[in-house]
Amino acid sequence: MKAQLAELLTLISSGCLEAAEIEQIASEAAQAYADPQAFLATNADINYDDSFPIPLGEWVVVGSLPEIVLFMGDSYEELFGEIRASFDPSVSFVLQAKQLRKTEPLAALNRIQTQLGALYPEKGGYVLVDFSEPLDTELQCVLVYRNDLERVMALCVEIGIPAVPALQAAQEADQD
Repeated sequence: MKAQLAELLTLISSGCLEAAEIEQIASEAAQAYADPQAFLATNADINYDDSFPIPLGEWVVVGSLPEIVLFMGDSYEELFGEIRASFDPSVSFVLQAKQLRKTEPLAALNRIQTQLGALYPEKGGYVLVDFSEPLDTELQCVLVYRNDLERVMALCVEIGIPAVPALQAAQEADQD
């Protein structure tokens, strides 16, 4: 599982995490998945209990991701503001977070995905992916290069971390 976790972390971090950080997170998460009680016993500073809606290993992964990899917000305006802030100022964005303020959620998400899809065309652009179970906010996402999306989705299934392209999930929810 450690190798799968390391590959997943490498793909969702898009170069924002160093190999040593990825290795450490993958190692800790694999231990937490394999034997949660032993992991908690050797890491007494971990703030986790059985009331959390996700497994300890997943909690280690999510809790270890920096804010430039895991984006959270209670609105699409807030989420997109976090995403924009994570990029170098030289990256050109047409969409502004404040433009999403009074926009319906599906329309806002569509605008965000259109903007992200235009970045890094050599990698197929970015896809906004709902990642894990949001604990503290309404929205919790990572960015994945479109070229890596199929592999990221497969790894999430293998590991057991819920993940789905955000726009696809919103469109399906809107049809229900």
